[in-house]
Amino acid sequence: MGTSVYVAHVGIISPIGNNLAENLQAFEEHRSGVDRAQFLKTRHDAEFPLAEVKFTNEELANKYDLDIGLSRTILLSYAAAAEALAPFDRKQINEFRTGFISASTVGGMDKTESFFEEYINDSQSGDLKLVMHHDCGKPTDYVCNKLGLKGFVTTISTACSSSANAIMLGARMIKSGQLDIVVAGGVDALTRFTLNGFNTLMIVDREQSRPLDQTRVGLNLGEGAAYVVLMSEHAAKVFAPNILCKISGYCNTNDSFHQTALSDDGKGPFLAMQGALQMSGLLPSDISYINMHGTGTQNNDQAEGKAVEKIFHPNYPKLSSTKSFTGHTLGASGAIEAVFSSMAINKGLIFPNFTFNQPIDGLHIKPETTFQKNVSVNHVLSNSFGFGGNCTSLIFSKI
Repeated sequence: MGTSVYVAHVGIISPIGNNLAENLQAFEEHRSGVDRAQFLKTRHDAEFPLAEVKFTNEELANKYDLDIGLSRTILLSYAAAAEALAPFDRKQINEFRTGFISASTVGGMDKTESFFEEYINDSQSGDLKLVMHHDCGKPTDYVCNKLGLKGFVTTISTACSSSANAIMLGARMIKSGQLDIVVAGGVDALTRFTLNGFNTLMIVDREQSRPLDQTRVGLNLGEGAAYVVLMSEHAAKVFAPNILCKISGYCNTNDSFHQTALSDDGKGPFLAMQGALQMSGLLPSDISYINMHGTGTQNNDQAEGKAVEKIFHPNYPKLSSTKSFTGHTLGASGAIEAVFSSMAINKGLIFPNFTFNQPIDGLHIKPETTFQKNVSVNHVLSNSFGFGGNCTSLIFSKI
């Protein structure tokens, strides 16, 4: 049995599209998903733009024949996972050793917030059914059961690197011979807790965010879900003759610098990228495109930029932050960007920054500003860095 890990299919729902085709069309049209809040009930709806999935909960539930009472996190997760598994016979899939590894940071907190709206005014009121899906693992369990998957199931929550770590764990379990097929990714829905928390840190932009730009002031929060179907060589021969790409490298590090910030010199990001390159056996010059973590905060872009310079200077590959289109989807971001990375390899695409005007002082990084097609893309490096210094880099490669 071969030890390669292949990406057989993907599924995604994000602020710029309700499936893969719509997401790619949004890049084609250079259309950001960042706008004034429509669905999240918040006192800050006129102050901070958000990147929301353009469906109400009722519309999502009706579209996928799900219970309207489910958390938005479950609804988004099911939408993306169902698309990822759409080409495959579920019964045949379960004849192999399967896994479902999902990630989230907020779980069903949107429903918990609704419960407390009533409870804080009257401790005898509030529907406890609203909090039954609060735990981060509940969306994973629900979606796995609804999809009829049988096998290994777990949830990862490592802040904004969560779904990148879910993909890395899936790849490791296939490489070690424990599983044959893994649906890996993550989901997060916007909540007031998230917005208020990031606002307290004073890192939310009141306008369209400008990652990797000297004028950046913060991020736009977003929501969404994405999953990749990973397969061993044996499973891929059975199910997926048209493989999208393979995962050739990955690495997780922690710089242990600060609860909500990366080390100033970018040590964690540097070690993650360096480790992924070493595992893949690639040189920095082999990388065709970097999907930067690129949140648009002062700390992240400076630290990630310094780390990229240490590895790639003076010959930089094309790079950008797709969060300028989708917003920062927290625990879902690594998987959403894994989908984009897979498409970059499979379709020869380079994704742009939505805006870019001025390079960061002292750095030589200049992101792409146009969506490029029919480009030779052999290897993509995708970065996902989370609170607590949890840093993960994935490398996707052409077969």
